[in-house]
Amino acid sequence: MSTATAAALVPVSFDRNSLRYRLGLVWYKVRQSPLTLYGLAIITLVFATMALAGVIAPYDPNAVDLGQRLLPPSGLHWFGTDEVGRDLFSRILYGSRQSVSVGLFVVPISGVIGSTLGCFSGSIGGKVDMVMMRMTDIVMSVPSLVLTMALAAALGPSLFNAMLAITVVRIPSYIRLARGQALIIREMNYSKASLTFGASRWHIVRWHVLINALPPLIVQATLDVGGTILMAAALGFIGLGAQQPTAEWGAMVATGRNYILDQWWYSGFPGFAILITATGFNLFGDGLRDNLDPKQKAS
Repeated sequence: MSTATAAALVPVSFDRNSLRYRLGLVWYKVRQSPLTLYGLAIITLVFATMALAGVIAPYDPNAVDLGQRLLPPSGLHWFGTDEVGRDLFSRILYGSRQSVSVGLFVVPISGVIGSTLGCFSGSIGGKVDMVMMRMTDIVMSVPSLVLTMALAAALGPSLFNAMLAITVVRIPSYIRLARGQALIIREMNYSKASLTFGASRWHIVRWHVLINALPPLIVQATLDVGGTILMAAALGFIGLGAQQPTAEWGAMVATGRNYILDQWWYSGFPGFAILITATGFNLFGDGLRDNLDPKQKAS
């Protein structure tokens, strides 16, 4: 047997602690769940729509043609037209950039801020932790939608102000989740050993707490994207989100409700887009939770 043949027969060893191995293992498990793959397919389609809206859309989303107002779905206008003759299919395609971008803006910012504060609070403990938790309890005692509407109304009706309001309201949930993980991890032997050998609090938070708390935080962030899209649509529906003539799904549903009895397509298609997009992120988030959350694995 030649040397090359013998080398080929030697089993390849994998570093089970490497990031590549962990991602490969998660992807293997995700492929075993049809619902997770459906969610991933929906998310991929949504992102493709956002990127190619300018190519796919047959009309200018803001082009007004009063002679074509409130037309039903047809070969000329696939989703019909609105009250000023704008093509709804084109507006829904461009609206994906507004509605989905809210989730992609809010979740990373609120997740990073809340996770960092929660990890520090749980790792340090004492009065800092007590004050942080009391402030979090005060914010979370108010229904999130009510508090978001109040902040958005105070800041003024616009899509950017709506995103800021949602971001502020979502931060406490990440603080509480990250703090819970920090309380567990700081009692582990490796965290106590690092502290014994003179490691700083920042070192422990960065290299022990944050890294080990990532799986549940990633799951929470994925699930929050769908909820954030629904929250932004709700603010747009009541006039606190995107303003005309910006194409945004929640605002389109709000205007279409005035014509719901005779022109169902006006609010129906934007509402269906919200439903499908939120469902896709929730399905994918559920799949990640099944594969990344240790409690789910144990059950």
